[in-house]
Amino acid sequence: MQRNFGIDLLRGFSILFVVVHHLAMTFRLPLQPSWVGDFLSKRIINGISFNGYESVFLFFVLSGFLITQRCLQTYGELNAIDWREFYRQRFSRIFPLLALLLTLLSVLHLMGVDGYVVHEKGQTLSRALLSALGLHLNWYEGQTTWLPAAWDVLWSLSIEEVFYLAFPLLCLALPRKYLVLVLLVLAFSLPWTRDAIVGNEIWQEKAYLPGMSAIAFGVLTALLAQVWKTSEAFARSIAILGGIGLVAIYFFGSEVWKVIHGYSMLILCLSACLLVFAAQRIVLQPRWGWQWLANMGRLSYEIYLSHMFVVLSVCTAYRAYFGENMRWTFAVYVPVVLACLYLGAALERWISTPAMRYVRAAGK
Repeated sequence: MQRNFGIDLLRGFSILFVVVHHLAMTFRLPLQPSWVGDFLSKRIINGISFNGYESVFLFFVLSGFLITQRCLQTYGELNAIDWREFYRQRFSRIFPLLALLLTLLSVLHLMGVDGYVVHEKGQTLSRALLSALGLHLNWYEGQTTWLPAAWDVLWSLSIEEVFYLAFPLLCLALPRKYLVLVLLVLAFSLPWTRDAIVGNEIWQEKAYLPGMSAIAFGVLTALLAQVWKTSEAFARSIAILGGIGLVAIYFFGSEVWKVIHGYSMLILCLSACLLVFAAQRIVLQPRWGWQWLANMGRLSYEIYLSHMFVVLSVCTAYRAYFGENMRWTFAVYVPVVLACLYLGAALERWISTPAMRYVRAAGK
């Protein structure tokens, strides 16, 4: 499938904010105490630093859109989907790098490397591995507590892949109008399914249904884009509206929440839908100044699984040199992002793509 530069930029935006969020969380302080804090407002710094969770939901929408669009281009209609081939492609894309990550995390745990040891009450290495491979790491954390940061990122993968286990079966079992109805109910249930969880902060954040709601929005957007061809002028208008929605959530989130409460995540998903729908009609030519961000989008899976190794290493090195003096933290952000990008590129070139091709060839 031909790459869409605009969608790659959106995916790059998403993974960039995840990396920056984890960098800020690992330092346990945002950019405010650094030299940058003398020039940027607290609103801007917090908007940049603490929207990783929202960015995962943005990525859920993009993932639902891209996979559905690929199925439509391959099969014409979703009820013609080859479920065996669908699972084979998902497995070949996801499992090789996941297996490498889990092997490395297990070795670091057994070596007792600080920041990688699974040691909280009720947690063991074997159960952490089972939860990651069994696509319920999010549930496991909800029942125990957060796993080490490099493990914790796998919560979203559990949600996404459980959705895609059911997706081809629903496409084959339901006529399109009923499939759309089910997806609409799932998508717009987001405010209620998330707010209905009380007393468990981790499970409220990482439960299956809210994340699947965001994926459903992406699926619905792809189905709409198949039948509704808009003008480029209209696409630009809704892109502006979607951009305003994202800015409101990312930089004015507390004010938005005071007005609409749990509906703020709904606004986030709808804004993402507008942007991804518009990206089908607005032809953006690759530009050198933004190519790095598009590359981050193209390598988003590799970066997502590996970026905590960079983040933890850099934060450890920073503290070894500067201690708790946060005035220079701003200086590590660009090098961390670049290191994550190059690590992702290396993993894609030497692990993901060769393994994916091998698995797909072996399955034919």
